[in-house]
Amino acid sequence: MKYMMFVCTDTEPETDESRVPDIDVWVAENDAAGRRLDGNVLAPPTAATTVRVRGGEVLLTDGPFTETKEVIVGYDILECADLDEAIAVAAAHPMAHGGRVELRPYADL
Repeated sequence: MKYMMFVCTDTEPETDESRVPDIDVWVAENDAAGRRLDGNVLAPPTAATTVRVRGGEVLLTDGPFTETKEVIVGYDILECADLDEAIAVAAAHPMAHGGRVELRPYADL
């Protein structure tokens, strides 16, 4: 089952950084196991362009559509047996400690 894992900042990060896993180890382990299909860091929200169409007109906004303190800073695409495995993979990601990680299964269309 495929999952999109959004890696986000958080206003309440873990304060004990000694418990935060190493991102290079996380990537290497999940790449080697075939669970991480793709992933990358994203440019900051200031580089975003929001696109909307209203009344047939294309409307562009510089930056993210919403003002928020938490931002998506990266993503990973996971291939896991089930949600329990995806949760275990996400919980081992450093940003689960310093930020937040959102899992979404791919829709079965």
